[in-house]
Amino acid sequence: MAINQNHLFEELDGIKCGIVEKNVSPERVQFLKELLEINKYEVLVVASPPPKAAVSVPEGEIDTLPVTPETFTVGVTDYTFNPINAIFGRLLKTKDGHVVTKDFWDQKSEISFDDVPYFNHSNS
Repeated sequence: MAINQNHLFEELDGIKCGIVEKNVSPERVQFLKELLEINKYEVLVVASPPPKAAVSVPEGEIDTLPVTPETFTVGVTDYTFNPINAIFGRLLKTKDGHVVTKDFWDQKSEISFDDVPYFNHSNS
């Protein structure tokens, strides 16, 4: 593991990878994979392990167990990749050539408004 939480890396399918995000939905995986591949990164996606905490269930209620949603871990083969540095260092581009902004990365905006500095965006 990394020295701090800002630069995570681990092995995914036997390949050392920089971790982009963990426990993400299939829709988020598709978004990240497409965006990172546009930027020439080799993306690996593996299923996240199930939660470690055991759930105690009263007898007779086994059929009513909550279904754990399937989540994934997204990584890139460049283990030096850091999502924070990539976003705020303006290193990633959208498919139409704009710089990826924080709102675009977080999927709060469908368009990357890269002409407005991130500190001028409203937090709504």
